[in-house]
Amino acid sequence: SVKTARNPPAPDADEPSNTAQAISDWGIDYVVLTSVDRDDLHDGGAAHFAKTVREIKLRKPKLLVECLTGDFGGDLQSVETVACSGLDVYAHNIEVVPELQAMIRDRRANFAQSISVLKRAKQTKPALLTKTSIMLGFGESDGQVQRAMDLCREAGVDCFTLGQYMQPTKRHVK
Repeated sequence: SVKTARNPPAPDADEPSNTAQAISDWGIDYVVLTSVDRDDLHDGGAAHFAKTVREIKLRKPKLLVECLTGDFGGDLQSVETVACSGLDVYAHNIEVVPELQAMIRDRRANFAQSISVLKRAKQTKPALLTKTSIMLGFGESDGQVQRAMDLCREAGVDCFTLGQYMQPTKRHVK
């Protein structure tokens, strides 16, 4: 339930370097980078993600980096940009079972587009771990969950996590 800016500012050019410095100072072994969707940018922010990963790996090569990205509006070149950045895990969430996509997700996103993102990341870098997540609690059946898992496995997804949906505001689906 994040507010969206009508005219968001350009990404901070120093953010990749500043983020990498902070992360390398923390003494951690694993980090997940994510962001709000940047549909206002021609590449959806893929180059910014990639630069941040490269900066982190320059400072701390053994640190494991996961990028949890949006679907870049289906732009598979942007997926490749992030997949080739040196990250260790490419994550993109399918959110819900295919049968409930239209009810839950933004009309610009759908299961097929999410699967294409995960599939392209794996095709681009076959050794790259791919990961997705699904929310439960919308009335999906066990069979629908199993089918979603099977479709993700067919797309080469390595990790599949399940989480409980919690209604963020009264305006959202119960």
